[in-house]
Amino acid sequence: MAGNRWPPEEPDLFPARVPPSAAAAADMVSDDDRSVAADSWSIKSDYGSTLDDEQRHVDAAEVLSSCNFPAASDYSSDKDVPDANEVETSMLGLQSYWDATYAEDLANFHERGHAGEVWFGVEVMDILVDWIKNLCFNTSQGLNADDSSNNKAESSVISKDLSTLSVLDIGTGNGMLLRELAKQGFADLTGTDYSQAAIDLAQNLAARDGYSYIKFLIDDVLETKLDRKYQLVTDKGVLDAVGMHPEGPAKRRMYWESLSNLVAPGGILVITLCGTTKDDLLKEVEAFNLRKFRSDETNEEPGIKPATFQYLDHIQSYPSMIYGGVEGSHVATVAFIRK
Repeated sequence: MAGNRWPPEEPDLFPARVPPSAAAAADMVSDDDRSVAADSWSIKSDYGSTLDDEQRHVDAAEVLSSCNFPAASDYSSDKDVPDANEVETSMLGLQSYWDATYAEDLANFHERGHAGEVWFGVEVMDILVDWIKNLCFNTSQGLNADDSSNNKAESSVISKDLSTLSVLDIGTGNGMLLRELAKQGFADLTGTDYSQAAIDLAQNLAARDGYSYIKFLIDDVLETKLDRKYQLVTDKGVLDAVGMHPEGPAKRRMYWESLSNLVAPGGILVITLCGTTKDDLLKEVEAFNLRKFRSDETNEEPGIKPATFQYLDHIQSYPSMIYGGVEGSHVATVAFIRK
């Protein structure tokens, strides 16, 4: 679904285009608008800029600097529809954009075997996957989330322990996060996305790489039809996209309600995003916990405010990156435990 787009391998071989299957979505999103928006959310890699024109970097920087994400307190509002000037909306918050994007990626896969983008970049992906593996192993062993002593544990022991954990990756996109988790020993893996093209691409890539046992399903997390609870739920960019929807605050409220039903009691929720800081995310979770408490008519004791999601850990640092020509580290990953 959403996230920062890592430039594809040999980008000159893959000119921006929308195949016939995405024509309807393309009517809503022009090629120029899509390329500028994608660049404003992309990371500059060793290959250089994702765009050939340096002026597009200037345009992208302007887009990025103009994004006004609402404060966490705004998401606790009782308003169903935000004021027009309350949220900086973007086409990245629309399903039509992602349908067109993944239709293009799917066509590239069939034509050239290209896997698509690595959201947030390769280095971030490597750090994230290793951190999730250690976090889940430590939690299952009753250790502190940030305990590094498991580095001495045999990989076979860790893999065996992780293989029974049920994992759900919402907004899975091309499914790369699940394939990387499979390499670490996770086996009960499910990915969902509201884009049919994304699911088709993820299924093709998983089969090609020997991970056909990974399940991929069409599902919109805001109106999920899943009736299963998972011990680990991952979100890599979905909350960013939800926040850029024209009804961002209301959609974010739906997001938290849905996640509270998808994460099993004692399970872990891991959110990676670039549009919100760790502290703002903690405030948003606190606001959700309070709403949940107020709506629960079966509170056990007066004055007690049980948390639905409780902070567990976060990744301390990510590599410095370049967004629209501006260097910095804007990616945050935070883990919560479902109480």
